Amino acid sequence: MATSWENRFGTKKLILSEPEFNILRDLIHERLGTFYQNSKRELLEDKLSSLVIERGFDSFLDYYYLLKYDSIEAEGEWLQVMNALRVPETFFWREIDQIQALVKILVPSYFASKPQEPLRIWSAACSSGEEPLTIAMALTEAGWLQRVPIEIIASDISEPAVNKARQGVYRQYSLRNLSEELRDKYFQPEQDKWRIKPELVAKVKWHTANLISQTEIAPLASASVIFCRNVFIYFSEERIRKTVRMFFEFMPNRAYLFVGASESLLKITTDFDLQEIGGAFVYVKGSTAVQKGTTYF
Repeated sequence: MATSWENRFGTKKLILSEPEFNILRDLIHERLGTFYQNSKRELLEDKLSSLVIERGFDSFLDYYYLLKYDSIEAEGEWLQVMNALRVPETFFWREIDQIQALVKILVPSYFASKPQEPLRIWSAACSSGEEPLTIAMALTEAGWLQRVPIEIIASDISEPAVNKARQGVYRQYSLRNLSEELRDKYFQPEQDKWRIKPELVAKVKWHTANLISQTEIAPLASASVIFCRNVFIYFSEERIRKTVRMFFEFMPNRAYLFVGASESLLKITTDFDLQEIGGAFVYVKGSTAVQKGTTYF
């Protein structure tokens, strides 16, 4: 079966055969956690074709051999694969009910019981930074960052995405859910884009980390609050289970895990209890009660 052809303009088009798709899909799943269903073969083909061609290969099988067996070349190539496969869809003030539950309920509870101990919040797949910067913005609006020790940590598998977050420059599309009042308060126009205030970016500690690497996430997952939203929809159940288990092992005895509104861990793990807090659903590590008069930390 042919693995490539040229259209009438002389542009090479690679074809990802089913056997190639299976082994490449499984290798990506093993290394990155991302899982492509059979129906996504053309999507994977589109995302990786340019990388295969840039390497001078005529087939995805050659590219697979490089990623699988060439330990020297593959190290840098996997960074290119991660960047090609990442899904950058995110925006400010997304699923804000969860962040409001953090700001209005969990933060006050934490400092009521541990007034001098820093609260660590980890945005575990921050992409270009909209989520952790939204958290910083909401905490600033409520006055928390100005008066209590809070550490906001953000990480992503993509180094270019993290570098973009550090720069703090965004298109209008990323601000589409933000009120004009907050936009004008925290952003400055810069040509056809918006630059967030540098002091807000400085409130976040930025890292590059792969969620399936225990070595990389162990120092980060000790946070009392973890946001890992709209990531698991790209993972297989097996990989979700392993990643959530790593979170559980490193999180404190009382801790909270936020996932995306379309994601559910109920059939995957019994480590966390799902509870509604302040109108938002959150997975809780450690026995807790939400009845009137009880505390959360």
